Amino acid sequence: MSITFPYRYRVLIMLFFLTLLSYFDRVTIALVSVRIKHEFHLTNAKFGWVLAAFALAYALFEIPSGMLSDRIGQRSVFIRIVIWWSLFTALTGAATGILSLMFIRILFGMGESGTYPTSTGVISRWFPIKETGKSISALTMGASVGAAIAPILVIPIAAAYGWRMPFFVNGLLGLIWVLVCFSWFKDLPSNMKGISEEELKLIETGRRFQRAHARIDWRLILKSRSILALSLMFFCSQCGNYFFIGWMPVYLQEARHFTENEMKLITSAVFLSGIAGAIFSWFITDWLVKKYGLKNGRRLLGVTAMGMMAILFAVTAFTSEKRIVVISLISAHFFYLPVLISSFSSCVDMGGENAGTVTGIMNFAGQMGSFFLALYFGKIADITHSFELPMIILAVLLLSGALLWLALDPEHQL
Repeated sequence: MSITFPYRYRVLIMLFFLTLLSYFDRVTIALVSVRIKHEFHLTNAKFGWVLAAFALAYALFEIPSGMLSDRIGQRSVFIRIVIWWSLFTALTGAATGILSLMFIRILFGMGESGTYPTSTGVISRWFPIKETGKSISALTMGASVGAAIAPILVIPIAAAYGWRMPFFVNGLLGLIWVLVCFSWFKDLPSNMKGISEEELKLIETGRRFQRAHARIDWRLILKSRSILALSLMFFCSQCGNYFFIGWMPVYLQEARHFTENEMKLITSAVFLSGIAGAIFSWFITDWLVKKYGLKNGRRLLGVTAMGMMAILFAVTAFTSEKRIVVISLISAHFFYLPVLISSFSSCVDMGGENAGTVTGIMNFAGQMGSFFLALYFGKIADITHSFELPMIILAVLLLSGALLWLALDPEHQL
């Protein structure tokens, strides 16, 4: 008797590689940042504007992309997203100065925006409620794998062929993913050829999603304390995340005086810890919900993990020991993954058939946090000639985000 691998897990593998590629692309510019700064004669403050250009464009198009995926379906939006981002990822390698680099990164951010809202919309349609945490864990694990392998691949390519070549390679990889999505994926399980009746029934009777093209009442969103708390919390969490994907290589080389090769290994180790965090979340997220209920389960994991991030960033700021810096950053990124998974799971909990829109709202706020971090981190480092103060501010923001989890109620459905 043959055993068929469930179609929903095949969809999850596709999403895994989507987020893998998205973070591989995002981390690339940070890994070659010192080379770019040297070629274009950029200060930390000016390089911060390059990072901020992407973050702002990404933020502004999050809500429209999430709403569009809820309205017309995820497949079409995925194809638009990845073709666009592949083009402007490749064009990053053709930049001639800070202005062209910023313009290309703005267009790149516009293109990649919507990846996570659209992905959570797929999870709302393809997975029963009891598998929400596990499916989000696998989704975010892809991002950690992409970020972890990027230093191992990007830095040797940049060393051999120049900092521009990795961006050309990234663009090609995205187009390969598009071909798979176009030829195979369907928005709804009922439209997928070959899916068993048993699996289809399991999905359709147990998922949050009930009907397509459901209209969302924006008055409920604007009045929702939980949506506000979720958005503010995610603003704080993405300040932490953008340190990892935007500023950490610079911090390690310029503040802690690691070599480029040492930075490569440390950065890879930091993102590998995210894989461990995602695996931990795979087992703990849905278990906490089952044991303590939806509200308390999500809150407990969010408060604890984000609080630990705040402590570890504070330790990083104040210590002079390189070994402690490395251990603290690796541990902090481990705890970031449960925060991320609880956040996106809460979007599915509250959003249902409008999970993409709710995720877009949350991620808009989060990417504004990335925009804020991109600007203030380098600017303060240049003014104070030290990275200590921006790290302290980051720790305070993460502590504030941890407390905001106490105001969030994922049982409040829109």
